[in-house]
Amino acid sequence: MKVSDYVLQRLREWDVEHVFAYAGDGINGLLAAWGRADNRPRFIQARHEEMSAFQAVGYAKFSGKVGVCAATSGPGAIHLLNGLYDAKLDHVPVVALVGQTDRSAMGGSYQQEVDLRNLYKDVASDFCETATVPEQLPNLIDRAIRTAYAKRTVTAVILPADVQELDYSPPTHAFKMVPSSLGLGQYAPVPADADLERAAEVLNAGEKVAVLIGQGARGARAEVERLADVLGAGVAKALLGKDALPDDLPYVTGSIGLLGTRPSWELMQECDTLLVIGSSFPYTQFLPELDQARAVQIDIDPHMIGLRYPFEVNLVGDARETLRRLLPRLHRKESRAWREKVEKDVVRWWEVMERRAAVDADPINPEYVVHSLDALLPDDAVITADSGSAANWYARHLRLRGRMRGSLSGTLATMGPGVPYAIGAKFAHPDRPAIALVGDGAMQMNGMMEMVTAAKYWREWSDPRLIVAVLNNRDLNQVTWEMRAMTGAPQFEESQHLPDVPYADIAERIGLEGVRVEKPKHVESAWKQALAAERPFVIDFRTDPAVPPIPPHASLDQIQAAASAIVQGDSDRAAMIKQGLKAKVQEFLPGGRRRGGDDS
Repeated sequence: MKVSDYVLQRLREWDVEHVFAYAGDGINGLLAAWGRADNRPRFIQARHEEMSAFQAVGYAKFSGKVGVCAATSGPGAIHLLNGLYDAKLDHVPVVALVGQTDRSAMGGSYQQEVDLRNLYKDVASDFCETATVPEQLPNLIDRAIRTAYAKRTVTAVILPADVQELDYSPPTHAFKMVPSSLGLGQYAPVPADADLERAAEVLNAGEKVAVLIGQGARGARAEVERLADVLGAGVAKALLGKDALPDDLPYVTGSIGLLGTRPSWELMQECDTLLVIGSSFPYTQFLPELDQARAVQIDIDPHMIGLRYPFEVNLVGDARETLRRLLPRLHRKESRAWREKVEKDVVRWWEVMERRAAVDADPINPEYVVHSLDALLPDDAVITADSGSAANWYARHLRLRGRMRGSLSGTLATMGPGVPYAIGAKFAHPDRPAIALVGDGAMQMNGMMEMVTAAKYWREWSDPRLIVAVLNNRDLNQVTWEMRAMTGAPQFEESQHLPDVPYADIAERIGLEGVRVEKPKHVESAWKQALAAERPFVIDFRTDPAVPPIPPHASLDQIQAAASAIVQGDSDRAAMIKQGLKAKVQEFLPGGRRRGGDDS
C-alpha cells in the first residue's frame, strides 16, 4: 500500500463519498491510487480548481458533512483559495488535499514550487500540515477532518509528490510517533445557569422583542418558533439563515441588511429588546441604535460572541440546547400588540413585492422573474444564488418553506459560486431539484463552463433537474447601482457593460436543455418547462438593467443621487429614473397608489 492508497482509505473510513478535484502531476500518486481504489471516494472533475472548492463548499453546506477538494501543486493549490476563503468566512467544514513538489526539490526554485505553508497559513489557520514521512498518517487526515468539523472551518494537508509514492507504514508504539483514531463525538455546549437567568431577565423585561437568526439556528427551528410565540417577537434572518425558519410564518420578516426587507428594517428600528441567535451579521447600521435596545446573543463560538452590538448578556452554547434551557425561564407576553404590528408589516411587504414584480420593464422585470418562481418551487428544492443583483431578488422574493434549502456566498460575497454550489448540492442530494439564480456576469465568469460538469454527471442523479436561471441584462448590475447610489457616479460602460451570450443555445449544444425568454408572458411557462425537464436546463431571461436593487432603508436623497448619476452619464437613459422611482413608490404609498398621475 502506497501513502496515496492509505489517504483514500482513510477518507473512506471517515465516510467521505466525494472529492471535488482537478488533475495535475503534483497529485499523480493520488490519481493512480484512485484508479486502484475503483474511484472511491468518487473523484468529481470540475473545469477549474476554484470550482472544485466551491462544489465542496456547496456539498458541505447542503449535506452537513465535510466537503473535500483536491488540487495539484503550485497553480492548482492557488486556484483553490477563493473557494476555500468562501468556506472559512461562512464557517463551513472543508478539507483541501494539495500536492507539492518532491521533497528533494523544495527550496530549489523548482517548477510549480510555491510555499504552500505560508500561502495557506491564513485560510487554513486552524490546521495546515505537510506530510514528510508515511508515519504522519493517519494523524494528518484525522486531525484535518476532525478540526474542520469541530471548528467549522478550512483545513489543509500538503502531500509532496514523492511522499505519495512511498510505501505506507503506520505509526508504531514508539517515542515521537503519533497514533490516531477515527470519529468525532457529538457534543452541544451550553451556558451556565447564571447566564441563562440574566438573559431571561432581559428578554422578560422587553415589550418589543426582535430576534435575528443566522445559520447557527438551523438546528433549532422548533425552539425558535416556541421562543417567538412566548415573547410575541418578530424574527428577521441573516442571508445565511434564510432557510433556518420558514418564510410563511406570519411573524418572519425575511432577510435583513442591504439585500433585506422593509419589515426587517422596521423591526430593528422600533424594538426595545434584541436577541441574536447563531449569526455574525456584520452590518451594525441595520441593527437597533446602540442605546436603543437591551440585547442578548447566543453563539456556539466564543470568538464570535460580543460582536456587532453592545450585548448585555453573551451566551456561549449550541443554539438548540441553549434555547431549550432558556425557554422555561421566559414569561409569555400578555400583550400581542407588537406581534400584530409585525405581522401587518409582513403582509404589506409581500403585497409590495407583488406590486414591484408587476412594474413594467424593458424587456422583463428581474423581480418578476424570481417572484414567479416563488409559487412554483418544489417542496424539496435546493436554491443557490450568486452574488450581485440576483442575490437581492433571492433574498426578497423567495419564501423558503418546509424542506427547502438555500444558500449563497454570505460573508465573502464572491462572484461565481451559484452554479458550482448547485452542483455540489446535487451530489449531496441527487434526489432533489437544484435551482441556481445567477447574473450574466457570474455566468460568464465561470457558470457556463460548469454546465459542462453538469452535462458530465447529470445521468447519475435520480432527480436530474438542475435549473440555472441567468438574469441577462448585459450589465454588472449591482456594482452599477452601488456606484450611482453611494457615490453619485454614472455608469462606466467600459467596466460595466457585458456582451450578450446565447446561454440557452450553448446549453443545448452540450446536451442539455435551454430556452431564451424575452417577454414577460413567457416567464412562468419557462419555469414550468425547466421544472418538468429530465436533464439540466438553462433559462436565459433577458432582464432590464434599469430595475434597481434598492435597499429597504434607501432614502429619497440616495435615489436622487442615483438619478443624477444616470442623467450625467447619459441623458437618453433618464427613463431609468422613472423605473427606480416606480419601484420605490410601492413601499411608501399605501396600496401602491400613485397620487396625481402615472408618472408623479
